[in-house]
Amino acid sequence: MNNKHIKTVVGVAGLAAAMMISPLFAAGHEAAVAGKAPSTNVAWTAEQVRFVAQGDKTRGAQLSESLFCASCHGNAGVAPSSNWPSLAGQRAEYVFKMLKDYKDGKRKGSHAAEIMTAEGQLVTDQDMADLAQFYASFPLPSLPEGVTFDTAMGEQITYLVRRGDGKRLLAPCQSCHVSNGEGQATDTPALAGQTPEYFIKTMQDYKTGARSNDVYSRMRLIAKVLTDEEIVQLAHYYAGMTAK
Repeated sequence: MNNKHIKTVVGVAGLAAAMMISPLFAAGHEAAVAGKAPSTNVAWTAEQVRFVAQGDKTRGAQLSESLFCASCHGNAGVAPSSNWPSLAGQRAEYVFKMLKDYKDGKRKGSHAAEIMTAEGQLVTDQDMADLAQFYASFPLPSLPEGVTFDTAMGEQITYLVRRGDGKRLLAPCQSCHVSNGEGQATDTPALAGQTPEYFIKTMQDYKTGARSNDVYSRMRLIAKVLTDEEIVQLAHYYAGMTAK
């Protein structure tokens, strides 16, 4: 066996090993083999990114008013209760994707999702881009009045946010959601300022599979590895990021 052949075998073996230990690959491969539908219909091509970036926030404000979005998400994108997420400062790509997922029936699993699926039938892709830019124009939210967080509890989980856990193949949370919790391209959401209750519910929905519109099952895989206590600690960590 010559050196070239050895390198080829080693390379293939290394790739195979990487695939077997990669939870993202495993989930994607399993879905492909089973013939499952994709978790979202949104593909982040350069054209799609430009389309969302060119949304009209002024028109988005008008749509928000006419569609009564503030009744759940607040006048400036700060939800008045923990039943709904705050959208202030949320990444435009993420809001666009979520609206598309609701409209396409990809985001299911709760009464709130049913409401948003119905709302999604009322808007076009352009409306979604405009609404996304409207909410992205606000600063990240502070917690609604009366909602509190536990600083000490949040501090207990900083190791996972900043360093991750190699033994469980958990990357640092900030590698995707960034150090200030503001999210990043293309559709990794901002987490800063969400209420602990909403954060916990979201993560538990990922953990049980009730929510399944995450690409390659990324959040479902992570949530299943996290303990319930860690989810609560993370909820308080991110809730306190924008506290005044």
